[in-house]
Formats: sequence, structure tokens, C-alpha cells
Amino acid sequence: MLNGIWLSFFVAAFAASLWQWLVGGDSEVFARLVQSLFDMARVSVDIILVLLGTMTLWLGFLSIAEKAGMIRLLGRVLDPLFSRLMPEVPRDHPAMGLISMNFAANILGLDNAATPIGIKAMQSLQSLNPSRDTASNAQILFLVLNTSSLTLLPVTIFIYRAQQGAAEPTLVFLPILLATSASSLAGLLAVSLMQRLKLWQPVVLAYLVAAALALGLLITTLAGMSAQALAAASTLVGNLTLFGIVMMFLVVGALRGVRVYDAFIEGAKEGVSFTVTLLPYLIAMLVAVGVLRASGVLDAGLSGIRWLVEGVGWDTRFVDALPTAFVKPLSGSGSRAMMIETMNTFGVDSFPGLLAATFQGSTETTFYVLAVYFGAVGVTRIRHGLGCALIADAAGIITAIAVCYWFFG
Repeated sequence: MLNGIWLSFFVAAFAASLWQWLVGGDSEVFARLVQSLFDMARVSVDIILVLLGTMTLWLGFLSIAEKAGMIRLLGRVLDPLFSRLMPEVPRDHPAMGLISMNFAANILGLDNAATPIGIKAMQSLQSLNPSRDTASNAQILFLVLNTSSLTLLPVTIFIYRAQQGAAEPTLVFLPILLATSASSLAGLLAVSLMQRLKLWQPVVLAYLVAAALALGLLITTLAGMSAQALAAASTLVGNLTLFGIVMMFLVVGALRGVRVYDAFIEGAKEGVSFTVTLLPYLIAMLVAVGVLRASGVLDAGLSGIRWLVEGVGWDTRFVDALPTAFVKPLSGSGSRAMMIETMNTFGVDSFPGLLAATFQGSTETTFYVLAVYFGAVGVTRIRHGLGCALIADAAGIITAIAVCYWFFG
């Protein structure tokens, strides 16, 4: 799928450029296409140079947390919930521990740890699946919650905003938190409706009510604030949470006998190799997005949407950030490229730039996750899995737009 999307960007850009040349008489359009190729390649390298340091730093701290057993501890906190949402899975089955650890890693933004653990969890669930080529209820719920992207700390987005020169990289912390919470709740409700899950069980309700109260308290606290105060609160909470978690990793690791320096170096080495592997993907998607915009295709599509929005009397500022939302379910690298391109075009702290960053953190690469996780166990019939995942995506996108208008006017 990604191969077709990437190729279609170039084909659409070339076709549009031919039209502008032959019909519109614009002989400079191909010069803009070629220039965009080199410009986006240079931007990609600049981004990787910054990521090399920041990702190495963060993965070093995460290595300490893993060795201290903090991921496994958080998994135990989540186990009572998932044992009731997946009644067909025995409570002492290995899948439960893997599922809890996967969500614990996702909540902390540990993408490198979450994916392999998630694949192992899916394989463990497959051992209980009576139909080898058809997704079980537990597998669908697990996938939909994964695609809803419930992340407490979207460090990668902070990194990209910092690289683009944001005054406060963590400014989008609270908007992302609210949007991704809405996405996860919508995904859970959609699956529960299809599978007739009993969400009113005391333990399940306890988790849901606690989460709802926490979010409600947060929203109530923020409701009376001005836009400036909201922005300041988001920055303060983001920075405090980030450094607080770092200190927690170090202190707990030291108390549990982890050689924190050695653990940090071990994780940092992984950060170097991981960052370098991102360069080909980043260049590929950025140059494709670049030629698409240089050809006028992207602007023409957005103009059409903007015309429809204006027709119903709505504010049109959110339209410029929609490319990130549209591509995110299909490709993480593609949506990341769209986000960066939006930041470059409109400014990292512009409304489209802030909304694009919120889109990036509010949902997951739905089709990629479905393909990888179900492909790992040979499941070809995913039943209602895709539909429920797309409902979660839509909820995250709509909430992101509403929250960004609330926070940033």
C-alpha cells in the first residue's frame, strides 16, 4: 500500500505539472519540482542530525527504566482491566503479561519496545484462536487499542517541534493528551458494541471512571483559562512531566541496583543505530510530499476542501493541517513528512503547525499496525477490526481540531 501511495504522489505531481506547462503556460513548474527534491533531501538530513542526539538521549533513559522493571510494573497495574475485556483469554496466560507490557510501553512512548512486545502478544493470542485465518475478539480489541495511540508522553513530536525551532516544544502536550484519550475511548466503545463486552463490570468501570475523572478534572481546571494561560499550562505540565519521568527512571533504577550509567550507554547505542535507519524513509517521504506541493496538487485539493468549509460558514484554518490527518492512518513516515512540511510552510508555532503536531500524536498508523500485527500470525480475515480502528482515528482527528481551537484560538 505504501509503495502505491508513494508512487502516486510522483505521478500526480508529474501529471499536474504537465497540465500547468501545456495548458497554463507555466514553463517553470519542472524547475520547482527539481528544486523541491534537493530542498527536501537537505531538510531530511538536518532533521536526522538533530534526532541523532535527542533520540540517543531518550533511548538511554528508557534503557534504565526497562532494566529497573518499571515497564513490567506498569503492566501489572493494567492486567486486571484486560483480563476482563478479553474473557476468552485465561488470566494466567502469557498473553496477558505481554498485552499489559505493550500498553505500558505505548503509554510511555516506547515505540521500539512496544512493537516487538505487541507482536509477541499477538502470537500468544493466536495460540488460543480456534480459527487460524480469522481474527479473534481479543486480537481485534488489542489491535484497535494499539491503533488509537494512547501515549502519555509524545517525545518524538516534541523532538520534531524543537528541531523546527519551536519556542516551547511541549506546547502541544495537553492537546495531544486529550485527543488521544478521545481516540482510545472511541475505539474501546466501538469494539465493545461489536463484541457486546460488559463495560459495566466493577473492575472495568473502576478503570474507566478513574480515567474519566482525571480527564474531567483536567478539562474543568482548564475551562476557565485564557488562551495564553492554556498555552502556559500545557508547556509547564509537559516540561514538568518530561523531566519528572526522567528523574523517576534514574532514582528508581538506582534504588533497584541498576548501573544507571552503563544502562544509559547501552540504550544510547541503540538510539544511534535506530536514528540512522530513519534517513532513507524520511528522505523518500519528504521528497514525495515536496513535489506534490510544488506541483500544486496538494494546494488544489486543500482549496477544494476550504471552499466546502467556507460554504457552511466554518473557520478554515484547520484545512492546512489536514494532510497529516489524512496520511497518518496509512503511513507514519508519510504523516511525519506532512507534519514537518506543514511546519516549514506555515511556521512551527502557527495554528496549522500546532494542529498538525496534534494530529500526529492523536492517532496511529492504522493500516501499518493491522498489516504488521495480523501479518505476523497469518490472519487474513480481520472482521470488524478495521472499521473500529477507523472510528477511533476519526474521533482523534475531530477532537484534535476542537481542542486546538480551544487552546490556540
